[in-house]
Amino acid sequence: MYDHIGLKVRDVEASARFDTAASGALLPTGKVAEHPLAGSAGASSLTFVVSSNALAGRAATRGTLMLVTRSRLWPPRLCATLLVVIAACAPRDLGAAAPIRSSERLAVEGAELFLEIRSADRRAPVLLWLHGGPGGAERPLFRHFNGALEDHFVVAYLDQRGAGRSFDPEAEPRQLTIARHLADLDAVVDHLRRSFGRDEIVLVGHSWGGALGLLYAEAHPEKVSAFIGVAPVICTRAGQKAEHEFVAAEAMRRKDDAALAKLREIGGPPYDAAAKVLAIERLTERYGGVFHQAPNRAWLMLSAIFGGLVTPWEIPRLIHANNVSLEAMNAELLELDLSRSAPSVAVPVFFFLGRYDRHVDSRLAAAYLETLRAPTKKLLWFESSAHNVPFEEPERFDAAVVEELRGIGVE
Repeated sequence: MYDHIGLKVRDVEASARFDTAASGALLPTGKVAEHPLAGSAGASSLTFVVSSNALAGRAATRGTLMLVTRSRLWPPRLCATLLVVIAACAPRDLGAAAPIRSSERLAVEGAELFLEIRSADRRAPVLLWLHGGPGGAERPLFRHFNGALEDHFVVAYLDQRGAGRSFDPEAEPRQLTIARHLADLDAVVDHLRRSFGRDEIVLVGHSWGGALGLLYAEAHPEKVSAFIGVAPVICTRAGQKAEHEFVAAEAMRRKDDAALAKLREIGGPPYDAAAKVLAIERLTERYGGVFHQAPNRAWLMLSAIFGGLVTPWEIPRLIHANNVSLEAMNAELLELDLSRSAPSVAVPVFFFLGRYDRHVDSRLAAAYLETLRAPTKKLLWFESSAHNVPFEEPERFDAAVVEELRGIGVE
């Protein structure tokens, strides 16, 4: 016996079992080749027959390779050698995984949008992450915490216009509008559909990305197989009001005079400047409304740098880009209310909400989902998370994405 080859030699024929799953080779069913054996005593030809089903999808099958000779005796060592040569020369297993690791810049209406694509198998369903902000490129965080999704999907990470590696300091900030982001997203979705031969893809949107994804799914349901909203922004004015009330109540309960003074300095909502939006967010984070349990930021930054997810000189640029986008879009975002602009979506919708989220207030998203008209909708609460569900409960988050999409036939 040899590894993966069982060889039995008789006076008339030799037969061997060939394990296609182990070798990675694929031989078609039926007669493969008949080869004349010049100089072989008593043998006029050599015939190979494979009796197995072709590999289907990703499942490998075992086949039987029959080596038939017209020889009185065929040396076992020579038979084994021939079979190994045949296996090496055979076409590769059509069911084998085809990994993909790529990055590119898409030219879209005056911008170059950075897109990174990673997967263990390019034949898997396509999933596109939409980060928050706007302008808050979370690609390094998604890859660090949720990279396991690449084992199940072709995961595309987009830095939106004005964010991350798509940021252009010379670009006009007034180009940053909801309509522009939706047009950019349509170009990216079409690019992914063409590249991977898909009619539809999955959208996963976090925070502002949740609002963007819902608006896109409402406008282009034929291109979206499912939408997952992760702590999505629903109504900016209502969210700011709820956030201010939360911070004020917590500051009074804790007798936090510094926070109360800062609140008076910021003033009440709606906020007319991005600086005020960021200031109230910092207070919310102090009370566990952004991260329920704050991560070690220094360790996280070092992990991202040494893991090749971000370079040290990119970090100031990421922060600056976020501030530019927030300021440019602040007035338009104050008018955002999905209950008016997207009361129905013709795709399956899932909301993943953190129980302690007081940044956009998860209760607003839960109430919106109750009234949303969709063919399928489901709410999952993450009991140990606030606003940053994918980074606070990454294992449960990843498992839930796989399970819920599998439940609607996306796998």
